[in-house]
Amino acid sequence: MPEWLKWFYLLFWITLIGFMAIGGYFMFRKFLKALPKADGKSILDWQEYYIKETSHLWSDEQKALLNDLVSPVPKLFRDVAKQKIAGKIGQLALEAKADRMTEELIIKGYILATPKRDHKWLIQTLQKKNIDLTPYKHLF
Repeated sequence: MPEWLKWFYLLFWITLIGFMAIGGYFMFRKFLKALPKADGKSILDWQEYYIKETSHLWSDEQKALLNDLVSPVPKLFRDVAKQKIAGKIGQLALEAKADRMTEELIIKGYILATPKRDHKWLIQTLQKKNIDLTPYKHLF
């Protein structure tokens, strides 16, 4: 067997195991979110509940704003990010007993649902939309 073929096989297997490890990591994270908590519902169940309970409060304009806010997220992860953010917005709307979605609720939910490591891009996105961040400084 030629020497270059041995190196190719070694590189192939290292790459394959690396990709499987990365995929396993993300699958494990999703599995942890699907596990029921003490109240009997998982994080994903609560997200789905909040979205379902507040779906009638959204107007087309507000849905468009949410789509604009998640547009910087890579397309592969955009639907998951949108669902997480919409779930947090729904939670805030139910806690506030809102009768309709407001821009304030959407921006507040967007900030709270976004991981701290991504706040740099979050701020850039909000500034591009000419949204004043002063009332939301305490959330960062």
